[in-house]
Amino acid sequence: QVQLVESGGGSVQPGGSLRLSCAASRSIFSISAMGWYRQAPGKERELAARIFNGGSTNYADSAKGRFTISRDNAANTIYLQMNSLKPEDTAVYYCNAFYQFNNYWGQGTQVTVSS
Repeated sequence: QVQLVESGGGSVQPGGSLRLSCAASRSIFSISAMGWYRQAPGKERELAARIFNGGSTNYADSAKGRFTISRDNAANTIYLQMNSLKPEDTAVYYCNAFYQFNNYWGQGTQVTVSS
């Protein structure tokens, strides 16, 4: 099993930045992929960014060029640096781990982009 604890959400004005963190309860070396998904009110949960065990990454088209996913293996933590935030980035952001063919989720952290 994997427990995930997110932090770093909040409110920011358009054009601002936030960094989300997700700490895993086990070594992330053993986790096939970790990522950030988001769910806006009335919409389905969607992938924002993902990083694989080998280090490769992929991003939603809406996130490319603005979001960067990274990891700190020693701290068993992944990060999502979000720059040039837009109102449409407003959502609950969930950390995900795909481990031994199961998906694990954090509790979610709210990101609100508004003037």
